[in-house]
Parts: sequence; structure tokens; C-alpha cells
Amino acid sequence: MSSEYAKQLGAKLRAIRTQQGLSLHGVEEKSQGRWKAVVVGSYERGDRAVTVQRLAELADFYGVPVQELLPGTTPGGAAEPPPKLVLDLERLATVPAEKAGPLQRYAATIQSQRGDYNGKVLSIRQDDLRTLAVIYDQSPSVLTEQLINWGVLDADARRAVATHEEA
Repeated sequence: MSSEYAKQLGAKLRAIRTQQGLSLHGVEEKSQGRWKAVVVGSYERGDRAVTVQRLAELADFYGVPVQELLPGTTPGGAAEPPPKLVLDLERLATVPAEKAGPLQRYAATIQSQRGDYNGKVLSIRQDDLRTLAVIYDQSPSVLTEQLINWGVLDADARRAVATHEEA
């Protein structure tokens, strides 16, 4: 294992450990001595090579997929996350209720659940768009075009929907 790769791997290991609020000694305590603080620390510094077996065991201990620990990978394996789906709530308010009523009610429900009443924009998930597509009896891509035409979604939403439909 190259020194640079070992350091990158160690940085990922350290990031996961600290995200979980564990010190090196906390890892040793939580694992009941299975993982020694000095060993985990040497992995994190890149001073000691970790075998694939031990890396898999450490990933299991942290409760993360092994690929999350490997350098050069990003969460979820995506090189670039698709653009977010952001509803323009100010524009939505100008769309006639007979067209946008279901979307307005759906957005109001999400705002209520999140306690997010900024009134300007609202991020939605791909799952939300699929649900709305069922409500509107359209495919997600057709609904996306309709929302873009209403000015409720940015044109970048096409890429987000296309990326998700390819997956």
C-alpha cells in the first residue's frame, strides 16, 4: 500500500470515528478490547497497513459499508450528486389552484413536517417527485417538464430526474 493511499485511508477511518463521537480509547472500550487504541491510531496515521479482512471488520464495527472507508470513493458512489429539486414557492403561489392544488397541498405538508416556513423555496426528494407524479397521473419526467414550464422548478431539475431514472 502506498504511503499516500494509507494516509487517505487513515483520514477516512478517522473521519468515521470522529463522526461517531469516539476517541481512540473510546473505540477500545466500545469494542471491549478487540480494537486497540494504538492499532487504530496507527491505521489512521497511515503508519500501519490494514488488511482487507481487518478493514472489513472495522467497517462492520463502525456500521458503515467498506467502500465508505476506501480513498477515492464518494458517499453513495456518485461522482457528482444530481442537482437538488427545489420548488419556487413564490412562483407556485401564482399558478392557478386548479392546476397546482395538489402540489401546493403537498408542499404545505412538507413545510409543516419540517417546520420550514421560509416561504421562498422548498427542497424535495426524488421520492416526493415520484409521489407527485402518481398524484398527477404522469411520469416524473413529464411532471418535471410541467413544473419547469410553470416556473416552479429550475431547468436543472431535468438533469436530476434523468440521472435518477437512469439509475
